[in-house]
Amino acid sequence: MLHASPRAARPAACSRASRGRMLVRATAEPVTESKNLEIMRKFSEQYAKRSGTYFCVDKSVTAVVIQGLAEHKDTLGAALCPCRHYDDKEAEAAQGYWNCPCVPMRERKECHCMLFLTEDNDFAGRDQTITMEEIKSGISGML
Repeated sequence: MLHASPRAARPAACSRASRGRMLVRATAEPVTESKNLEIMRKFSEQYAKRSGTYFCVDKSVTAVVIQGLAEHKDTLGAALCPCRHYDDKEAEAAQGYWNCPCVPMRERKECHCMLFLTEDNDFAGRDQTITMEEIKSGISGML
């Protein structure tokens, strides 16, 4: 389950899809227009390729997480995981444990945000790329 903080990624609905798969629909605030959105998009693509992971089959999930990372980079100076609750975001960002890629992802390929999924994950798509248009479309389609 994605945990939300204000202006971060948060699930809106889940539904059963064909073949027993669960689809997660994500929502977010309007797209941050910043250079960090493009930086986080490129970072996500490079890290997926380097780690052998894939984006979610529902690219709106990927879009919302990348948007959240960009917002945290804008406000905190670090790509703090946007899917968790923090009592003190600045302290968490300074500690670095949940900065993307977080320690669980680097050590065990466990991505709480569903940004980087191993190929055996039921939600993993086949893509390791996402365009800026897909990000904007994925986020605006969920509002």
